[in-house]
Amino acid sequence: MLIDTHSHLFLEEFSKDLPQVMERARQAGVSSIFMPNIDSTTIKPMLSVCADYPDFCFPMIGLHPTSVNESYGEELAVVHKYLSAPNNFIAIGEIGLDLYWDKTFLKEQLLVFENQIKWALEYDLPIVIHARDAYEYIYKVMEPYKDTVLRGVFHSFTGTLEEAEKCLEFEKFMLGINGVVTFKKSLLAGILSSSVPLERLVLETDSPYLTPVPNRGKRNESANIKDTLFKVAEIYQVSPERVSQVTSENALKVFGFSK
Repeated sequence: MLIDTHSHLFLEEFSKDLPQVMERARQAGVSSIFMPNIDSTTIKPMLSVCADYPDFCFPMIGLHPTSVNESYGEELAVVHKYLSAPNNFIAIGEIGLDLYWDKTFLKEQLLVFENQIKWALEYDLPIVIHARDAYEYIYKVMEPYKDTVLRGVFHSFTGTLEEAEKCLEFEKFMLGINGVVTFKKSLLAGILSSSVPLERLVLETDSPYLTPVPNRGKRNESANIKDTLFKVAEIYQVSPERVSQVTSENALKVFGFSK
């Protein structure tokens, strides 16, 4: 059993061969794919894919930080409309902060992040956090919620040793590990082996992005999670089966699934 906790298979990149992509994922041992939303333009495509693959693909709802601009209020209203109607969302995501591309709307990103955290508590849902070049801000926003029931995943963790240790202080959160861990120049393997227990990891692909070695440079897909799995097994010097079991149990726990 392998769970891809973060995959955007509803994007245009998969429009021509989605059935084959799904079949390759099943053949690779993937049992579930969790799908984070981006903004109002992606909700319907995401829900459509999840409806076509029930019991395999599971949707989240949220507003991605790179989609936050001066009209963030309208975007948030759309998220809240879906959230407050009968739904099967498993998390609020992907949410957070992104200061890599543009800092113009930092204030708005912070407001949107806070708002969605409050909804997560209100609806008892985990959050999936995008934290690119923004860990210090993320900690400040989350600090008041440290002793609440707030739970979730620091998606695509690629931070420093200090940032990893700070993330681990949020005891109900996991670190999402994807193809970056296989990259030649990545320092992530050393950080994981020195300071992060396997019991605090979940696996993800972030498809169609961040394709692991040996397919780096090509479109990523959920089947490639196996390459990340083998690398993590090598880092922790345990069997791939053990990594699969532990990370899947971690995912089920955070996202509120029973076995």
